[in-house]
Amino acid sequence: MPKRFRLTRRFNAAMTEDGYRRLKRFASEAGLDEGEALSFLFEHFDSVTDSETLTHRLRIFNSELEARKR
Repeated sequence: MPKRFRLTRRFNAAMTEDGYRRLKRFASEAGLDEGEALSFLFEHFDSVTDSETLTHRLRIFNSELEARKR
């Protein structure tokens, strides 16, 4: 029996404009709202990411983070 889909947690999230546009595009293409799309991505995180690519991208993101904050 499938689990009932309940959005039980709400939180403020700060996102870049590029990240938010990509989230909205993904949600729209999947027929979900943004909260449902985030839930899907995090519930299935290991199966929707390539761990080698994720590690590389995270390293790049972290190295550019300080400059992007200015």
